[in-house]
Amino acid sequence: MDVTRTQKATFAGGCFWCMVQPFDQEPGIIKVRSGYTGGHTENPSYREVCSGTTGHAEAVQITFDPEVYPYRKLLERYWQQIDPTDRQGQFHDRGDQYRTAIFYHNAEQKHLAEASKKELEQSGRFREPIVTEIVAAGPFYPAEESHQNYYRKDPGSYRRYRRGSGRDDFIAEHWGTKKNHKQLKEQMTPIQYEVTQKSGTEPPFQNAYWDNSRPGIYVDLVSGEPLFSTTNQYDAGCGWPSFTRPISTYRIVTHPDNTLGMSRTEVRSKLGDAHLGHVFTEPTGTRFCINSAALRFIPKEDLEKEGYGEYLALFKQGAR
Repeated sequence: MDVTRTQKATFAGGCFWCMVQPFDQEPGIIKVRSGYTGGHTENPSYREVCSGTTGHAEAVQITFDPEVYPYRKLLERYWQQIDPTDRQGQFHDRGDQYRTAIFYHNAEQKHLAEASKKELEQSGRFREPIVTEIVAAGPFYPAEESHQNYYRKDPGSYRRYRRGSGRDDFIAEHWGTKKNHKQLKEQMTPIQYEVTQKSGTEPPFQNAYWDNSRPGIYVDLVSGEPLFSTTNQYDAGCGWPSFTRPISTYRIVTHPDNTLGMSRTEVRSKLGDAHLGHVFTEPTGTRFCINSAALRFIPKEDLEKEGYGEYLALFKQGAR
């Protein structure tokens, strides 16, 4: 990694616990730090910022490689995490310290942020005005260590907080795939519809990708979300595509599944709300057992033209 080409991006989007995971596991993202910015107090504490007297907002600062993951992609992901029409806070967190804002670090970021905001305004996705501020970045004060990477430190509490705050429901409503089952039936094969919409299971060893050896990524058949990479695929001997992990845990959701007299954990796509398969904890590690019928494969050589060029970084030597 050439550190001389890295840049910083700073976003406020309400509780900073919820703003790390959506960016943290993407290719080209070097580091995501939770902190405070936009106010008048030097080195504020969490307690001081929560009091609403410092002028600071909870924010995340992202160190990234723009040649891998460009700033415009960060902006796209940022808008999908927030309610940009709320001036008073975010979801159940109220107060100016939970406001939304894009803090630009140079003229190009300012231009791209303004253009993306205008595009969102013109899209008609929201009925109310877009009120997210676009302002010059100032000093950024990292939060206490207990607040860094909270989604990793206490995943159970983190998931409960996200759901309880209303953030996940809001994202699903405004950014999730609007399903037209008649149209889906016309677009999908019978087994694709059975698997993704009725939580079915395709036959083992008789599906498209169980023994795939071509490099590339798999995206959700319904929403196009990048889900898995062949860099984490292996032959588990079960007859279905198996992976050690997803590209980003943010793009999947899990639910207990007690059907068929078994206790399992279902895996679904976040925005597509499509059944993918199951995840198992085994002595050798975690195994994501996924139906080929829920996936669309994009070969490595087609990633750029298909709009997934940033994921080429997954296939470079030394990629994480």
